[in-house]
Amino acid sequence: MNLQTATDTKQKTKKIFQRPDAYALMFFIALICAILSYFVPAGEFKRVTKGSITVAVPGSYHSVEQSPVGFIEFLSAIPQGMIAASSIIFLVLFTGGTIAVLEKTGAINGLIHTVVHKFKTRQLLFIAVVGGIFSLLGTTGIVVNSVIGFIPLGLLIARFLKWDAIVGVAVIYLGTYAGFNSTILSPSPLGVSQKIAELPLFSGIGLRSAVYVCFLLAAITYIYFYAKRLEKTSNSILGDDWFPDKSFERNVDNSQNISFNWRQKLILAVTALSLIGFIAGSLWLNWSDIEMSAVFIFIAIVSGIIGGLRINDIAKTFLSGCQSLIYGALIVGMARSISIILENGKMLDTIVNFLASLLEGQSPLFGAIGMYILSAVLHFFISSGTGEAVVLVPILTPLADLMNITRQVVVQAVMLGEGVVNCFNPTSGVLMGVLAASGIPYAKWVRFVLPLVAIWFVIGLVFIIIGVLINWGPY
Repeated sequence: MNLQTATDTKQKTKKIFQRPDAYALMFFIALICAILSYFVPAGEFKRVTKGSITVAVPGSYHSVEQSPVGFIEFLSAIPQGMIAASSIIFLVLFTGGTIAVLEKTGAINGLIHTVVHKFKTRQLLFIAVVGGIFSLLGTTGIVVNSVIGFIPLGLLIARFLKWDAIVGVAVIYLGTYAGFNSTILSPSPLGVSQKIAELPLFSGIGLRSAVYVCFLLAAITYIYFYAKRLEKTSNSILGDDWFPDKSFERNVDNSQNISFNWRQKLILAVTALSLIGFIAGSLWLNWSDIEMSAVFIFIAIVSGIIGGLRINDIAKTFLSGCQSLIYGALIVGMARSISIILENGKMLDTIVNFLASLLEGQSPLFGAIGMYILSAVLHFFISSGTGEAVVLVPILTPLADLMNITRQVVVQAVMLGEGVVNCFNPTSGVLMGVLAASGIPYAKWVRFVLPLVAIWFVIGLVFIIIGVLINWGPY
């Protein structure tokens, strides 16, 4: 009787102290920011427009009238965030719809069984190949926000390879962000930052490539050893519930009699060529999230027709797939609302000015390390890499000139600082979207990813120090 009472008490305690839902977490962070707007001094930098980029003017920070975020403004920031993030939200939804159509045709099942058959005894090779491909897409800025749309595919493959949801997410998400966090050729934020700092576009590619290789190898190795631990001990960070999102309990029959006919192969060929077309468009025609959404619509329609689906079936399947990712899509807008509250409360420039003032008088080495840490801290408030760059780089560049730190080091410190924070930042719409789409609780994801983040941080620190010591330029 006492044992039963203790069990009931434990269950009641669990219900009371449940981990907050992703939306609840975002809401409370936004609420805290709104409350702080009454206490944090309001201030602004003057801004000037150079070409298509509006940047802060160094030394122009000044106090302005307090701008507290009221109750109505606070609630209004949520739909405003949805509007501001609409292109990403629809990209995520349309990606879910397209994957649903591809699944309906049997092309996804055929592909997955082929992959499993080839890689079930060569898991390291699979992680390296898939992670490597996504890292290339990430380091060039081609797949960044849209990585959310590929998460369902990662989860399905993880089911077949007897991994938990964390590995399925990590191979794609951490693969992409190992590249993006150590960006080599991304027009934004790297290209924007170098333009602001008046550096040649994509200069310093040699040292950046070394950082990229180290970040990617660290991610692949880390994911592989976690997967091997699952194989040996079945000890998942998620506990017994390896796939919290029950929608991925489906399609787990590992029989070898799955058909993979010419129609399905043609569908995958069309899909691959369409994605290659988007990559070309992003490189030469400045395509972005909107064009990628259009590409996914095209893939869904053509794949459905090739697969023999009726028009109504294509439409219903597409909408059903969109519906399955609504939770993950809208969290992107929820995260964006936090930035809107900070902007409306005129707190961001105050935070930037205060943190930057701490660097004055430091030696070049400690100054560069300080910029690295400053960028990481600030990224919790400005989750957009480009948004942080246009505020921080103009402030740090003249400061670096006075401290004998090259501008190339400044840009790299900002890129790596925000990079190491990306994959556990609770104000990141992409991360929260990924976790929402997979059902992984934020706390358990942080427990998984923090050791890798620490490794990345040390790698970044070493290369920042190297940059200072070799006077990394051109200037």
